[in-house]
Amino acid sequence: LRVSGRSRTYFTLSVWRLKSPPTSSPWGGGAELHAGDAPHGLAPAPRCAAARRLGNPTDARRHFWTLCSPSSTLLRRRMAGNDAAPRRGKVLTVDTMNANVKKVEYAVRGPIVQRAVQIEKELKEGVKKPFNEVIKANIGDAHAMGQQPITFFRQVLALCSYPELLNDNKFPEDAKNRARRILKACGGSSIGAYSASQGIDCVRQDVARYIEHRDGGITCDPDNIYLTTGASDGIVTILKLLTTGEGRTRTGVMISIPQYPLYSAALAELGAVQINYYLNEEKCWSLDIDELQRSLEAAREHCNPRVLCIINPGNPTGQVQSRQCIEDVIRFAAKEHLFLMADEVYQDNVYAEGCAFHSFKKVLFEMGPKFSSTVELASFHSTSKCYMGECGFRGGYLEVINMDPEVKAQLSKLVSVRLCPPVPGQALMALVTNPPQPGEPSYAQFIAERTATLNNLAQKAKVTEEILNTVEGIRCNPVQGAMYSFPRIMLPERAIKEAKAKGQVPDMFYCMKLLEETGICLVPGSGFGQKEGTFHFRMTILPPTDKLQIMLSKLKEFHQRFTQQYS
Repeated sequence: LRVSGRSRTYFTLSVWRLKSPPTSSPWGGGAELHAGDAPHGLAPAPRCAAARRLGNPTDARRHFWTLCSPSSTLLRRRMAGNDAAPRRGKVLTVDTMNANVKKVEYAVRGPIVQRAVQIEKELKEGVKKPFNEVIKANIGDAHAMGQQPITFFRQVLALCSYPELLNDNKFPEDAKNRARRILKACGGSSIGAYSASQGIDCVRQDVARYIEHRDGGITCDPDNIYLTTGASDGIVTILKLLTTGEGRTRTGVMISIPQYPLYSAALAELGAVQINYYLNEEKCWSLDIDELQRSLEAAREHCNPRVLCIINPGNPTGQVQSRQCIEDVIRFAAKEHLFLMADEVYQDNVYAEGCAFHSFKKVLFEMGPKFSSTVELASFHSTSKCYMGECGFRGGYLEVINMDPEVKAQLSKLVSVRLCPPVPGQALMALVTNPPQPGEPSYAQFIAERTATLNNLAQKAKVTEEILNTVEGIRCNPVQGAMYSFPRIMLPERAIKEAKAKGQVPDMFYCMKLLEETGICLVPGSGFGQKEGTFHFRMTILPPTDKLQIMLSKLKEFHQRFTQQYS
């Protein structure tokens, strides 16, 4: 719309009906038209003659835009009489969106964490709190908690990101050689280029050699390796392949309780059936075959169980499975014709004396052809955990064993849809699986940093268990591995009743009060699943030792105060 003509004292306005969204205007919105013109995308509407004595053109323009604004009564009337499109609701609403998405929950970044972010903003704005900072012990983000990156990894990644640095003598030659090899395998010698959908070939070869070395020489075919966007991407991809059927034929997936919420969230989104089996808290969160059998038989009444998921070392419970337990699980999967998924992202995080990591693949092949040639297995690893802690690079891999060749072709097609995993993450995975070797310039520093990081985590695992077990009403199993403790908390009946009266799960109520009073951000056990009538929280062991001890001291004081308040 625009003033169509004027004399010294009058403005005459023409109203046009827009067929397409208006372009910009010098007056802040609308489309600029001239009387008598009929630009493309506009059709003339019956003329609206509005004459007003205005001595100042600026006043005239202001009156014009007021008259023609969406809130103008006159304009609304003219448009209504001019066959204006009726107002309609949005295409996408909570009622019309994918119902499965609404079922997705992810406690690790749930309401507690959202409130923690709000509190951080309040502290920055000067709002007074009984604490000076929020301690986020809710998620296994090592670098966010102060863990330092491995020097060699960052050197090679810097060289890959800015190849001009290859001419800088500050970088060791083994780092330069790794960078040159990775860049040579990239399109245009740039990590900014897409890679093959399955991942860069030389990186998959590195992963295969790493697995062979880890598993004592058991053969690994690089063609069975798929590089992924963290382990999570690989887990969801395999679940997509396995989910099928309707009603009682719908795929059921067995997951441990407590579980990592990725699994329940993925199953909800895919519409698969979640089958819970409970870990035995009284026996250090061990896995019991009788419990697997009970869970499977109950599930067959309403779905088709096809998948068994194992997290080892455990998240959130920190247990490390014995070799015997893994053998029992493989036999169970073979007997019940289940696809095995082994989440092994914490394979370097083993702290307890007498515990050791055993990969499912290694145990499977050492059990002989009866199992190694028949049991279908997908195992997963990541750059985000262990001593690396490089969560933001989103590097990972999955290995498939005994997968039907036609299904494998479908898997390759499925991963091609997302083009490729992040190439910097692939480069990092190449370094994790092919680190400095004895005799190379960076070897001594790499071993020193790796050992120090893992020893520090082991020390913090022990400190966490010891301090929590001094608190009356808290019981913590040994943190054998991974990065978390999952202690049980005994809550007074009054607190449970008050929580329910407020519509909250009791351990959510507890954790929210803990956050508001101390600034400590934990995840309630209900977000991971737990036996009815028990309450827990998950806490990372990642904060620096001094901050961890302060946090545990504050937690101890809070629990005593909370218990006294509600007793």
